Amino acid sequence: MKRLFDLLLALFVAIVFALPILVVAIFVRLTSSGPALYWSNRVGRSNVIFQMPKFRTMQVGTPAVATHLLSDSGQYLTPVGSFLRKSSLDELPQLWSIFVGDMSFVGPRPALFNQADLIALRTQYGIDKLLPGLTGWAQVNGRDELSIPIKVQYEVEYLNKRSFWFDMKILGLTFLKVVRRAGISH
Repeated sequence: MKRLFDLLLALFVAIVFALPILVVAIFVRLTSSGPALYWSNRVGRSNVIFQMPKFRTMQVGTPAVATHLLSDSGQYLTPVGSFLRKSSLDELPQLWSIFVGDMSFVGPRPALFNQADLIALRTQYGIDKLLPGLTGWAQVNGRDELSIPIKVQYEVEYLNKRSFWFDMKILGLTFLKVVRRAGISH
């Protein structure tokens, strides 16, 4: 049921956002050198690495670490990078990851391949058995502002409370967070 819901919602969102996706891709290409998409190595279900696309918000050659770990991350942003992150438009290409089954709409956000501390805690608590999500319970409760142990606590809560209606609540809260641009690293 969840997979069917993901596919139908991804198809709907892709159709509705087809023009904005095209416009964003053009703006990324026109405002900085390099491809419009950045393919990030992420940790998926059972700790398998997969390639997750995002619109490129950082300059080509930026170190592959979490943004908050970069000293003066602003120096790496593309001219439209800050806007794309604040609006969460950089996440739209992840619809591809949902279509191919690497991600779901709701689940723990996929860790970067080099976030060993997060990966270890998720494995310890069985969160690694979940399909990563475009959004999740930790996302709507703090997003980039949460420490790793607190993030994992929210993910354990999600693991234990998973249901269609809980996913709908998370999607609704995500919409509100995106509209308010709350809890986003720049």
